[in-house]
Parts: sequence; C-alpha cells; structure tokens
Amino acid sequence: MSLHAQLQRRAAEGKPIRVGLIGAGKFGSMYLAQVPRTPGVHLAAIADLSPDAARTNLARVGWKAERTQAASIDEALKTGATHIGTDWQALVRHPAIDVVVECTGHPIAAVDHCLEAFAHGKHVVNVTVEADAFCGPLLARRAEQAGVVYSLAFGDQPALICDLVDWARTCGFPVVAAGRGHKWLPHFSESTPDTVWDNWGLTAEQAKRGGLNPKMFNSFLDGSKPSIESTAVANATGLHVPSNGLLYPPASIEDIPYVTRPRSEGGVLERKGMVEVISSLETDGRAIPYEIRMGVWVTVEAETEYIKNCFEEYKAHTDPSGRYFTLYKRWHLIGLEVGVSVASVALRREATGVATCWNADVVATAKRDLAVGETLDGEGGYTVWGKLLPAEASVRMGGLPLGLAHDVKVVRPVKKGQSLGWSDVAMDTGTRAYQLRREMESQFAAPVLKAA
Repeated sequence: MSLHAQLQRRAAEGKPIRVGLIGAGKFGSMYLAQVPRTPGVHLAAIADLSPDAARTNLARVGWKAERTQAASIDEALKTGATHIGTDWQALVRHPAIDVVVECTGHPIAAVDHCLEAFAHGKHVVNVTVEADAFCGPLLARRAEQAGVVYSLAFGDQPALICDLVDWARTCGFPVVAAGRGHKWLPHFSESTPDTVWDNWGLTAEQAKRGGLNPKMFNSFLDGSKPSIESTAVANATGLHVPSNGLLYPPASIEDIPYVTRPRSEGGVLERKGMVEVISSLETDGRAIPYEIRMGVWVTVEAETEYIKNCFEEYKAHTDPSGRYFTLYKRWHLIGLEVGVSVASVALRREATGVATCWNADVVATAKRDLAVGETLDGEGGYTVWGKLLPAEASVRMGGLPLGLAHDVKVVRPVKKGQSLGWSDVAMDTGTRAYQLRREMESQFAAPVLKAA
C-alpha cells in the first residue's frame, strides 16, 4: 500500500526507477500512456523493430515529440528524455537500467530478452505470458540465481488472479478455485483470423478502423490465451488444472460460487483448489447478464460455522450452503496497470506473480487436419489452438508447447482435435527457448518444480 509514497520519495530525491521497454505495440503503448503521470519513474529507453512505429504510438498516447529524441541511452539519462532504437541488447546491458519490461508478444524472442536481462542484473516484468507458460518455472529460477526479480505483469489477468489468491490465503481462506472470464462456445476453438470478428462481436470495418490484429484477438477467442493465462496462474499459485482442458462453465457473477464448487457438492470442479474460466455465454449462445468476461475472480470457503455466519451477517453472496464465496474484479485495465509491477519489483523486490512450481502446460492442438509439410503458425492462427493440461500429462505424452508452435513444419499427419507432440514437427533446436523448455522437462521431478 506504500508504492506511490515510495515513488514520490524517489522523485523528490532525483533517483527515479529507470525502465527499459522492449516492444512498443498495443500493450506497451498502454503502459507508455501512464509513464508521464507516474512519479519516480523514468522510461529511459525503448527497443522496437520499428522505431518509427514506436514514435507514432507515443504520439498517439500523448507524448510530445521532443521527449523521444534522445540520441542514446546516456543522453536520455542526462536529459530525462527517452531513447528509441532497435538494439534490445544495448538496452538490457546498460548499467543504469533497473527494470526491463518485455512487451513483444513473441515468446521465443522474449526468452532471449529475459535471460539476457537476468545476466546483466535487471529485474524483468514479462508481459509476454506465452513464454511464461512454457518455461516460466525455469525463468523464475534463473532470475533468482542472478539475484533479480522476474514477474508477471499487473493489469494482465494472471497477475490480478494471483493477487486475489494471495488476498484469500493471507486472510486465512482456503482457495477453492480462481480464474478469469471469457466469451466461449466449443466451436470457437476452430476460429481463425478470418472468422474472429463475427465471433468476437465486431464488424470487419470496426476492426480495421481500430487497427486491431485479428491473429492476436483470435488467440483469445480460440481458447489459447485463456489456457496460457490459466497455466501461468497455476504455476504461480500451486493451484491444479482440469485433467482434460478448461471446462468454461457458463455463469453470471452471481452464480460463480455455485459452479466453482467440487462436483460432489453440485459444482464443476474435479477437486478443490483449481483454476477455471467462466464463460459469458450460455451453451446455446445466449449472452449472460452481469457476466465476468473481462474480469477475474477467486472462490473461497468458510471452514467453520463462525466464518459461515459472518458471510451471512455481512450479506456476502454465497452458494446455497453459505460456505462458498466469490470475490471478483469485473474489469482489468491491461497495460494501464503495469506500473504496479514496475514499482513492486524495483522498490519491494517482490513479483506480482511468479512461477513457483510446474503444475500446468499448454499443448498445441490441431484446428483441422494437418498435412506433412504444413507450417504451424502459433496461437491465434489457422493451424493450432492451445489446450490446458496438467504438466505431468503433457510431459508424459511428449506434448508440443503452444509457445514453440511457431514457424515449424509438420512431419507427420495430425488429425483435427489431436494434440501435437515433439515427434510431429521439425523443431529448430538451436533457440534458447527450446533449450530452456527441454531442460525444464528433464528436471520435472526436481523439488523446485513440485507444487507447494
């Protein structure tokens, strides 16, 4: 609760947190919109493949052009301006940078950025949760070994869910379930960038006007992103995941404590202590009033009659038994909230969500029959979607992580609905992302990767 006061103190002392941003797209732009309004923070450098596009985005969010003209990071540090360039390595290696915000959305590149930042003593706020989903536990270990903090990004749903779980456990409540909302029907798993807008609820003209990326939006719609984010939550909190993928039970906010109970008590959960995603659509496609599509939630249990009576006395909405209660945030503000993570890792040396175990994984699953020679195009594309599975099940089947299903060729026919394995594709084994993932698999039974 003291972050803002600490930031004000840093500003008064002339010792701002010095931040480097890699990737100034949509998410990065939302963070950039808030930086000038945040005391004690100096965005010293931006690395982007297109500096001109980065400057355009800065202008769009209200930055004055003169603030973006520093010829080098050193000049930016002297003048308080920001240097924009293409050299991410220069950014992560500069001794004055305190925190690196990885915001590319490219999971394979993100692993390189994170590891290099750790090697040069930088804290990392990783917005690219796709990377965390397939190797987050080892990224966390590497950061710890380097003496720095690795964190999920506040504002994105995984970190907000982790925050709710932490609230519950700190209060002494057992967590029965936690997760996010989503607009879901089963056939959405087959959605492609060509079909996304009708299912999402926008016209093609509206999407074009907004400059919206159909592949990125489709990664949410087809279930890939909910699976990725649920994986990050499970690995950060120790919660378990469904044995055969997310169930997406439809529910209004009022009904969440009804459905997020064990099956033995009328809910949908295999057991207590799980992640799940609530659908904002009934199974017949009707919209549910007062839904949680853009929000996050946690369901807790009253373990004693006294606590149950407190729920009743203070008019907490529960399930019919009076024991299960859901706390929620109906909205998340994405990149507008990332400053909480930046301040937390720099001032408190505390992550806003970080993998502590390896409970969950996201396996690439065929949207249609795939032929030999086809190239996989990753989350949100035309070929695969991401299925949430227990990590143990994924390792046992040799599952191909969705985050590595980019630009790789299929070497064996794969039927629609079948999850792919390493043997189904020709992998580039030279990337650090691939190597880190395989190292994590080899250490699956290591104590650091066991659930707490």
